[in-house]
Amino acid sequence: MNLELIDYRLFVENDTNPFILFGANGNIKYLNGAAEILLCYAQTKTLYDIALTYAPQSFGHKNTLHELEFDNFKFYSIMVGYECDEQIYLRLYSRPLTTSKMDINSESLVLSDINLLLEANLAMFQMQSNATISLLADQELPQFKLDQNSFSKILRKTFTSFVTTDKIDIKLKLLFGEYIMINDKKYQIIELIVKAPSRNSEYDDEIMTMINQTHITSIFKYDTIKLQIPLMM
Repeated sequence: MNLELIDYRLFVENDTNPFILFGANGNIKYLNGAAEILLCYAQTKTLYDIALTYAPQSFGHKNTLHELEFDNFKFYSIMVGYECDEQIYLRLYSRPLTTSKMDINSESLVLSDINLLLEANLAMFQMQSNATISLLADQELPQFKLDQNSFSKILRKTFTSFVTTDKIDIKLKLLFGEYIMINDKKYQIIELIVKAPSRNSEYDDEIMTMINQTHITSIFKYDTIKLQIPLMM
């Protein structure tokens, strides 16, 4: 096999692990598709500083086992390398793709408008909360199959976590370039973000119990709950 005829850029571009080539001043000279998505959540300077921190002492390459997290992106290893003083590359190794091993119970799934479900449950929550609520939702989201009963229960308990706060920001959007695998099938993800200056975390276990009975995944932070719902058409 003539290795000179192989275009290695094709493999780098389609790699699910972010790859970024920086210039000497920290500007990006090249990045693959995965890195382009990552830059929606991480600043260029932050990633460049990581490259400098984990770079080898002399020309060459260095791999370091280290956990990093940028919003939904989680990495377990960092590779940094350079062959001259003019450029340095950073490659982050992603944790395995989010998967769900639950069987799909089609009888519980009905074609749903997630915006209507969100607004209905939010209206119920506002009866017990005095918080100022900012809602930014993509009204162009298509209808998709969802267990409405389970989703509404999760929403109500999620909102309860924020009942004592004065301000709540809610966003509903389609994530681009991210997906979840269910029964070996790829689904896009709709993400609901509920954020406030603080929240009550005592309901987290109860929320997780309900979530574990669905295909929804979640991320809990001290001020935020994120729900990621597979877009099943």
